[in-house]
Amino acid sequence: MIELQHVSAGYGAQDVVRDVSFAAPNGQLTALIGPNGSGKTTLLRAMTRTLPCRSGNILLDDRSIASYGRKEFARTAAFMPQSRPVPGITVRALVAHGRFPYLGFSRRMTAQDTAAVEQAMRRTGTLDWANRDVRALSGGERQRVYLAMALAQGGTTILLDEPGAFLDVRAQFELLDLLRSVAAGGKAVVLVMHELPQAMQYADRIALLGGGRLLGCDTSAALAATGAVDRVFGVRLCRAPDGVWYVKAEG
Repeated sequence: MIELQHVSAGYGAQDVVRDVSFAAPNGQLTALIGPNGSGKTTLLRAMTRTLPCRSGNILLDDRSIASYGRKEFARTAAFMPQSRPVPGITVRALVAHGRFPYLGFSRRMTAQDTAAVEQAMRRTGTLDWANRDVRALSGGERQRVYLAMALAQGGTTILLDEPGAFLDVRAQFELLDLLRSVAAGGKAVVLVMHELPQAMQYADRIALLGGGRLLGCDTSAALAATGAVDRVFGVRLCRAPDGVWYVKAEG
């Protein structure tokens, strides 16, 4: 579980997020949503320790993230950024990068490391691509491989910054199905999401940001009932009889 306690963070002299408190428990997918500039990515950067908190605290498995050594933190929480350079290596080699926090000076993988890599590829449906060049994969396939690398790290928590960005709709749904399955397996999965209906449909909990502040954190239905999502985004959030969420433009 990762828990934020009165967290403020920002750049230069300006706070981008202020006094944010919520918890993302193990076994659930928690989505961070909000308009552009609301502080979603800033908050995620604070959670990944790439941006220090100005005040407040972030707990990872009931310990302050500041108390973790670099390797220990990497063994506990994995991070998938929105984009990164695509290396000219095989899928297996890339997934094996997830084991680096466990390797000694020799960088030689043990049987346990190899098993973790195999299990992660099997879990994400990427084992058949093990010997393919990562550059030859589609965007959706690459995201599955990067998720396999995150799973190979082990740990309890996965943090993701808009993992569906630049993917076609089908690939987005496939990735979200996989992430929800990973969460159901016991990990805390926290992701910044841009597509509002998808966030409402897939997340167990929604953390809504607006103007750098947390405006609510609850289930999709409970948060929608407050009207806060409609007010922040300037749309009308609706749910069809079959349970599918969609939005209508106001006016």
